[in-house]
Amino acid sequence: MSDGVAEFARTHIAGTDVWTLDDMPPALLAAMGQAGLFRIGLPEAHGGTGGGYPAIAAAEQTLMAVGGIAGIGTIFGSHQMVARYYFADHASPAQQAQYLPALASGALTVAVAISEPEVGAHPKKLTTAAHRTATGWALTGRKAYVTNGPLAGLFIVLAITAMDGDRKRYSAFLVPRDAPGLTVHHAPTSPGSRPAGHVSLTLDQCQLGPDAMLGAEGTAYETMALGFRDAEDGVGTAGMVGKLHHCLGLLAREYGAAMPDGIAAELGALAGLVELTAEATAALAQAGEDGTLMDARPQALNIGARQLGVMLVARIRALPVATGAERAPRIAALLASIEGGMNVARGPRLARVVKLGRAL
Repeated sequence: MSDGVAEFARTHIAGTDVWTLDDMPPALLAAMGQAGLFRIGLPEAHGGTGGGYPAIAAAEQTLMAVGGIAGIGTIFGSHQMVARYYFADHASPAQQAQYLPALASGALTVAVAISEPEVGAHPKKLTTAAHRTATGWALTGRKAYVTNGPLAGLFIVLAITAMDGDRKRYSAFLVPRDAPGLTVHHAPTSPGSRPAGHVSLTLDQCQLGPDAMLGAEGTAYETMALGFRDAEDGVGTAGMVGKLHHCLGLLAREYGAAMPDGIAAELGALAGLVELTAEATAALAQAGEDGTLMDARPQALNIGARQLGVMLVARIRALPVATGAERAPRIAALLASIEGGMNVARGPRLARVVKLGRAL
């Protein structure tokens, strides 16, 4: 499938102006579905290609390396990770049968809503709550920073369903976009993430049926939210590697045949470091598939890959512009996207770095 992904990226993404758009063009999203991109990594029994997280990581890396538009990688990666993690791993057989075929075809996109305004995803500070009604459930609260929200026909919303002393117990709910009491608010799209937008949600006694819960009641934060953050973090390094590959290609074209030896040596060194990061990324994707992402070695690889990413961004920024040329604007957009990804969940990442250092 990797050749097919590369061909799709060459013919539908590379060289286009999609990276300047706030919103994903519907025709491009439909083309991704028709080309089978959303089948990648999902269970064969429900219309997928199999392969799990390694297949998803490889496809996202290729989309970025060839197509070079950060937001496309975000849209694809988020779509596949939510489908693979939440539905293939945590949904009931009935929910899998209902939703996975539509996710694999691209007819449906699902977005995860955990974070809230001003407090992020901190479990002690979230306030969105759900209570039982005569016909099912009602949810009240607000959610923010919902990736793929502009495309989503369905949201997975984390809400408090009980208190265990001072501890909040969370459940996950499947909320259709047209659910009574749900309002979707579009947010501005940052230049580094175009055309992958975000939304915020307002739930005002949002009415759901009795079968809207995903997974076991009261366990969603521990069994789903935390694990998804780790899986998304680890597999997501593939997108970073692809962006770096594309930047190096743009730089090589900028310098052309007259490239000085010093510049060639630096680009060669950067290419070697990107390949090293790619090896770590492949190991992380396999660890996600094996359920070992939180083991010591994958955690160290994740930290190392991201530290290399920070260093590579700085070295690319330091390269002088070729004489008589201009720096491609897409390079700045890709580097901004990498830096933006580094700023997500900085607290948990710092805690892991500290833990690794103390374990030496």
